[in-house]
Amino acid sequence: MPGNAHTRHHPQGSIGFNLGAIMLVVAMLGLGGAYLIDAAGRADRHPTAGDDTQTTLTRTLGGKDLEIPQAWFRYDEQRVEGFAKQIDLRLQLPLGARGKLEAIDITLLPRSRVRPSASLLDGVYLHQFLPEQIAGPPGLVGKPLRADDGYEDEIVWYDALAADPFVAKCSKPVVETEASQCLRTVYLGEGIAAVYAFPVAVLENWRQFDPEVKARLGKIGAL
Repeated sequence: MPGNAHTRHHPQGSIGFNLGAIMLVVAMLGLGGAYLIDAAGRADRHPTAGDDTQTTLTRTLGGKDLEIPQAWFRYDEQRVEGFAKQIDLRLQLPLGARGKLEAIDITLLPRSRVRPSASLLDGVYLHQFLPEQIAGPPGLVGKPLRADDGYEDEIVWYDALAADPFVAKCSKPVVETEASQCLRTVYLGEGIAAVYAFPVAVLENWRQFDPEVKARLGKIGAL
């Protein structure tokens, strides 16, 4: 009967459709797998952004050879090997509020070119202090400097209890929307000094400042 014939042919059409659908899914899975393999291959050929921190350059400063990761250099033109009169670095360290990363600019110089901030405290700053004292980070004393001596809008923050005190001089920014910046100079290893420049917010963690910075500088041989 015609109706029965039609019923017999319908399952064959369904089977053919199902087989075609399965083959399409298999083909798509194969294409996806090939894409993933190709993507993995491309990833292997292109190093991640952090890989360059493992590549170091040898710079000689103050009679010492320093092994410095390329990613630490502040300026591209200093990413060469050989002797240097000055090395400019930039590190992101967790010294901001609640461990926020802050940019710490570090300039390495021969000792003969700078004077430590702790020495300047007694030799220079003490004679330029205004009478008032400014409230600030716990453990630090804030003293504004006399404007008529070329220190307009500058404040010296220091630890008054230490024999070798933490000392930083901070200046108000030229643009009001920017943060105040501070400078601190220290002697490191034999023949090398460092000038640190950092946002004033870092003073909240002033006790952690030297240990954090020296932990990095020790790795390159600057201590």
